[in-house]
Amino acid sequence: MTANTKITLTVLAVVAAVLTGLFVFARPNTPAPAAQPGPQGAPPTVPAEVLVRPDSHKLSTAADGKVTVVEFADLECEVCGAIYPGVERLRAEYAGKVTFVLRYFPIPSHRNAELAARVVEAAGRQGKLEAMYQLMFETQREWGDQQTDHRATFLGFARRLGLDLPAFERDLDDPATQARVLADRKDGASIGVQGTPTFFVNGAKVSGRASYEVLKAAIDAALAK
Repeated sequence: MTANTKITLTVLAVVAAVLTGLFVFARPNTPAPAAQPGPQGAPPTVPAEVLVRPDSHKLSTAADGKVTVVEFADLECEVCGAIYPGVERLRAEYAGKVTFVLRYFPIPSHRNAELAARVVEAAGRQGKLEAMYQLMFETQREWGDQQTDHRATFLGFARRLGLDLPAFERDLDDPATQARVLADRKDGASIGVQGTPTFFVNGAKVSGRASYEVLKAAIDAALAK
């Protein structure tokens, strides 16, 4: 190897090292919102401004705002459907004492999950969000876990609730409706939601398989503080 060749190889190696360093330091750094440490021995909590956005849907509201339960739900998820009666029972038992918030988290592998969330969102434009949310879970066995598009089924739900159908379809297909649903899912992913249902009580993720008893215990503990 000649001296000129050695010099050329050395220069190339230096240039490569410099470019690599510039690439590493130039990468954008946009970390997801970090969970905040809880009191000693308590699970970490997620910032309230991420869990409950100004446009988040509150199914029930507590006047004092002391306890808030947030559910990231997939309307096609069978486990979400199974816990739904327990959530409704808790809403009735803690009416006026606990705020319950619905966040959309449609799983991509569920054919109709995102569409169902858009249906609920579109119904909300006509003041029927809660009624459509309830109808979705009460009829889930009719349309869930299928590889068939159920738009026609959901239009039937809109008729059943007495919605203005032309307006409903416009809202259903409005890109802003899809963006609203996906914004919820993005928030969930940013704080570690990986499946549904995922519950948070006052910012602390409820661990283990969700059930009426587990959620009630977490709510009671938060109310007792």
